[in-house]
Amino acid sequence: VQLQASGGGLAQAGGSLRLSCAASGRGFSRYAMGWFRQAPGKEREFVAAITYNGRDTEYVDSVKGRFTISRDNAQNTVYLQMNNLKPEDTAIYYCAADRRPTIATMTASDYDYWGQGTQVTVSS
Repeated sequence: VQLQASGGGLAQAGGSLRLSCAASGRGFSRYAMGWFRQAPGKEREFVAAITYNGRDTEYVDSVKGRFTISRDNAQNTVYLQMNNLKPEDTAIYYCAADRRPTIATMTASDYDYWGQGTQVTVSS
């Protein structure tokens, strides 16, 4: 499967952005999906994950209550709605697919496919 992330950009603190990750190829509905981010000079960090059917999600503590991961299997797309953005959310955001459909894993090495990333910049 190939993943294409989009929707990044510049936002002010307190603002919102919605990231999308479109998947091409077969079997999207059988993958768990995740979002990760990497800020300059920092390691890649888990943000959110969702199981194949959307019933289970996981979030890093720093985004709980502000970010929401969702998916539309008919559109082969996973979303990350980001509200109340903070300057510390500035990073390149990556989507990833895990062939284990029922596990919303927070571990980057568990994911099998990665998108190219989309830049999110939050100004104070």
